Amino acid sequence: MYLITIEGGDGSGKGLATKVISEVLDKEFSFTSVEVTGEPRREHPLGRLAIESVRKQTMTPEQEAGLFAADRVDHSHGWILPRLEEGRAVVSERNIHSSLVYQGIVGGLGVDRVAHMNSAALVPDLCIWVDCDPEVALRRIKGGTLRALTEKEEYFETSELQQRIREGYTSLLSGEIEMPTPFDMGAVIGPILNEGTEQEFRHELTRRIRKFVHSRPKPLNVRMEVVERHFLRKLLRASKGQTTLSGIGVKLSSESLIWPDGSAPWRILRDAQSEHDAVLEGISEESRVDVPLSIFSHSMSSICGTLALLPSADISELRQALGPVRAVSERHTQRIVKFLYERTDWVHKHKALVGRDAPRSHLKQRYRMLGVTMLTIWPLRDAIHRWMSDNPEAHPRFAMGQIVRSGEHPSAVRDSLERIALLRSGTENSPLPVGASGLVSWWQGK
Repeated sequence: MYLITIEGGDGSGKGLATKVISEVLDKEFSFTSVEVTGEPRREHPLGRLAIESVRKQTMTPEQEAGLFAADRVDHSHGWILPRLEEGRAVVSERNIHSSLVYQGIVGGLGVDRVAHMNSAALVPDLCIWVDCDPEVALRRIKGGTLRALTEKEEYFETSELQQRIREGYTSLLSGEIEMPTPFDMGAVIGPILNEGTEQEFRHELTRRIRKFVHSRPKPLNVRMEVVERHFLRKLLRASKGQTTLSGIGVKLSSESLIWPDGSAPWRILRDAQSEHDAVLEGISEESRVDVPLSIFSHSMSSICGTLALLPSADISELRQALGPVRAVSERHTQRIVKFLYERTDWVHKHKALVGRDAPRSHLKQRYRMLGVTMLTIWPLRDAIHRWMSDNPEAHPRFAMGQIVRSGEHPSAVRDSLERIALLRSGTENSPLPVGASGLVSWWQGK
């Protein structure tokens, strides 16, 4: 879902930074996986041509920049983009900012010219800028292991060039030189100085990447809805054919994804919110801290919706199934599941009689349609909640009609219709709703 790039001069610590960032993303967040790559690609013919052009110095700066751009565009759309659409995080050691600095600034082509040559490439969601003193970097380049991996001595091993590279990154990534379009859309973190201990460097990288992901930025290269549908399809494939679990009544089959007759989506949500309000009124403020007041909140909708498509799951499995769009932190996931189990009748928790397996939770059968409804209206969740808050005396059955007529959420309306088609229409043998008017009728239970 996110393309995260590591940039900096040669020998600055990009390799270590790439390793640290990928480890944190893999361990702490709900991406499908974390893929590590780099540019230019040494294993690809286009990347090898770019490397050879630098090593032999037989081409003009523009020809050299063109080879790097060709490798990058092919890498972007042939390898990176399909992974982003599957909810993966991609961490790349070097990307577009390297070309802007090396060919655009140091090579003299100009950042606008290089940006134009790379305009078809993906835009990094986040660039992490690693910096260190050129003398430190030069000593690292001259070290045996780094030299063996990079073969940069002909082109890079002069302190004067290292200083120009550092100044180039400073000018570009600090804002002194205006970042060219479209690459001005991405976030930049840094400089992160790598002149102290490795522990200090790791700590700062970890702090910065956590802050970025927890802020839930909208991905630049893929629609979040594309990622979401990928995860929903995975959940549906995994649940297909599941049968009743003996003794606890979990039935997850195609029949279980049918709304009961007469239970319109607005009524399911209204009744659930009323139950939730009653529970919160009966407990102290200390006990309900971190528990959202609304079932439309990100965490409640995400956890209940995901549990609706799982036969049962421990906290780790649940967080993996949430995916990067519906992601909720481990601590908050634990608190919400505990609240739903201890304070409501929505969730059942059970533990294996033998062994030390973590307790597993599932959404009780009568609340599974609540979860599926939450997933279905996810694209319109905030709009529905806002309408209900702004119109406390109005009947919720009219919410969808007024939201649709406002014309403010056309893409969210289309996305909700796509989700209904994916998760089924909600009533047995009924046709799928078509268009905005069909979505209104579906909402009203007609």
